[in-house]
Amino acid sequence: MKIYLCGFMGCGKSRIGREFAKRSGMTFADLDRYIVEHEGMKIPEIFEKYGEPHFRELEAKYISEMPDGSIVALGGGAIINENTAKTAKETGKVVFLDADFEVCYGRIKNDSNRPLAYNNPKEKVKELYDTRKPIYAERADIVIKADGTPAQIIEKIRKAL
Repeated sequence: MKIYLCGFMGCGKSRIGREFAKRSGMTFADLDRYIVEHEGMKIPEIFEKYGEPHFRELEAKYISEMPDGSIVALGGGAIINENTAKTAKETGKVVFLDADFEVCYGRIKNDSNRPLAYNNPKEKVKELYDTRKPIYAERADIVIKADGTPAQIIEKIRKAL
């Protein structure tokens, strides 16, 4: 089984995923990093050269290559794609890390590796957050309020699983 962590950019998917994997003896996989390694391009380069729809297709393609027995950090828009969401639901449990916008934005606002946040004003990023949040909740098996320390969030996930 796989555990897929979804949520908005900066909600803590990678940090929580790495720590959760370490504590549980599972492996950690980061879908964005996997795409970068296999495509030989950074995410902003993929967006610039091929556009966001192409990147979403790559997520849908590569999610099936995530190893069994792993905790997978999905990109912020991965679960928005119906094909990616379907694969995640069929092969594991989807956990939505529900973090407040201001927390997420504070973590991502100056990160040039996040083209949707870096290249847009805060108001546009907030619109994206507001659009995606109900989709995350709808497509997740479990919704976890992502406040507190990583250990506290991991404990919430364990209890919910």
